[in-house]
Amino acid sequence: MCGIAGFVNAQASEDRQRAWITEMLRTMVHRGPDGQGIWADSTACLGHRRLSIIDLSGGSQPMMDADGQVVVTFNGEIYNFMEIRERLERKGYRFRTRSDTEALLYAYLDEGFACLDGFEGMFAFALWDTRSRTLFAARDRIGKKPFYYTLQNGVLAFASELSALRSLPCLELSVDRASIARYLAYEYVPTPDTIYRDAHKLRPGHYLVFSGQSITTRSYWDIPIPEENTSLSTEECCEKLRFLTRRAVQRRLVSDVPLGVFLSGGIDSSSVVALMADLVPPPSIKTFSIRFSEPTYDESPYARLVAQRFGTDHYEETLSAVSAGDLLPHIVSRLDEPMSDPSIVPTHLLSMITRKRVTVALGGDGGDELFAGYEYFAGFRFANWYLSIPRPLRKAIIEPISRLLPVSGGYVSLGHVVAKFLAGVEAPAWLRAQIWVGSCDETLQHELWVDFPQEFSNSDALYAQTRRLYDNYPSDEPLNRIFYLFARQYLLDYILVKVDRCSMMNSLEVRAPFLDKDVMEFVFGLPPRMKMRGTTRKYLLKKAMRSYLPSRILNRRKRGFLIPTARWLKETLRPLMEDMLSEKQLSQYGLFRPQVVRRLMDEHYSGRADHRKELWTLLVLQLWLDANSARIV
Repeated sequence: MCGIAGFVNAQASEDRQRAWITEMLRTMVHRGPDGQGIWADSTACLGHRRLSIIDLSGGSQPMMDADGQVVVTFNGEIYNFMEIRERLERKGYRFRTRSDTEALLYAYLDEGFACLDGFEGMFAFALWDTRSRTLFAARDRIGKKPFYYTLQNGVLAFASELSALRSLPCLELSVDRASIARYLAYEYVPTPDTIYRDAHKLRPGHYLVFSGQSITTRSYWDIPIPEENTSLSTEECCEKLRFLTRRAVQRRLVSDVPLGVFLSGGIDSSSVVALMADLVPPPSIKTFSIRFSEPTYDESPYARLVAQRFGTDHYEETLSAVSAGDLLPHIVSRLDEPMSDPSIVPTHLLSMITRKRVTVALGGDGGDELFAGYEYFAGFRFANWYLSIPRPLRKAIIEPISRLLPVSGGYVSLGHVVAKFLAGVEAPAWLRAQIWVGSCDETLQHELWVDFPQEFSNSDALYAQTRRLYDNYPSDEPLNRIFYLFARQYLLDYILVKVDRCSMMNSLEVRAPFLDKDVMEFVFGLPPRMKMRGTTRKYLLKKAMRSYLPSRILNRRKRGFLIPTARWLKETLRPLMEDMLSEKQLSQYGLFRPQVVRRLMDEHYSGRADHRKELWTLLVLQLWLDANSARIV
């Protein structure tokens, strides 16, 4: 796991280029504290910060092949690199190191762009081909590793973090008002956009080619279309899932440094521990979790139950409202772009305690998207029943009664849940779940903004990326398209960004067995009934792990890795919110109407409404703008 950076066509002396790349790498020391490397010629400059995981003494980068034809800077892990290496050795290639980076180099020399088809792992890399004077860059299939780029005045620059691009004096990056509006809607800026007008994210499963003037991007992989029927029985599906997931865990145990597991006590992370215990003596498995003092949020008893079941070396840390208030500004200030998932706070703390004892951790990321774990999926089915009720009856009776339901600061606030459901239930299928997941819908944004961006005068424009993904996924089953949306947006730009940034702030590598290519292709290829039966979510995973996990884990109600946002905003975090969302602070940027923000806060304080999502999203944005001294255009 590392940080990469570089640029092409900078039109500067080699000394100046080296000074620039050194500054880019300085901003990413946390991504690679174990070493730094720079390579440059008359056209291209590549840089690398290293977190040593495999081949500690021989994997330095940027790395060039023995004949000096190509040079690469690489972030991530290719788990099947030994298989690739053995195949290439049979063809006559000779290796000088034990690193996966060298396997990547020679795979490219052997197959060109097609080498991507054979890589299993998480990665982002840029390779300069000295023969064709071409930059070839790629990102892994699901988007575990980040890759930002910009093309300005003929100069292409790329990096693992936007902070590195901002440090280049030959570039100008300004915050885009349209991206702020998308952030408010989604709680993140959806790929391929970034918070900056002229910077982009490379899409997952895509590669980029730059030959001097223009950029070409192409897809090399996408999530498969599910079969309407499978020839496998349920038991055969369970057996295959166990085999593929166990193999995925085994692949992710390749390391020359200590490993551990993020253990929440949910079925996803518990399954990883259970399968890892088949491969590693349990006493050597270290597991890590976070405690909360609020019972409805605390999963630590379940994590301890799993740790005891498999005899792991278990560690816990408590997150309080006071420590969350101290951590939040620090975390947000180090984010590439605003991202308002409140669980970023416990994830950061979890990464901190984990890094004290190991350098690599496995986690359960992807389980909810693969196996229909989110309540939104059940809500999507419930919406069909609700919409079958005559509209006059819904409007005259059900909706007025729903407004009388109480809101609370607990994990489940009935009034908040029903209000969010009703806000999106009548929207088109492609938009419904996004309204449920997001914060500030179009109606609220028209109230909030002093001058709502003109780009969104069309009512669908704010969610254009969601519409495009939904329409282009060739499945006749709407639920399959919703699964695809969650994988290509919510997982990509919310869950994976949170884990990558929090772990790398602490120089920790996190690996996700459920995001193994073979696991993803198998599970995504199954019909919805194998993932959700009636209201039972994660049907296949629960059935597959029935003989491994305690019934209390299999049958427990799902809990997301969240903090008590609603309550803390009323209490311990209230001074921070009052400061950052005050009229004085809001007037610095002149984006939002202070009286509208004040109304949201007052309604939340009084309990008349639960605005936890809207207020947290605005708070994070203000903290981020303040920390980055952003220029907005």
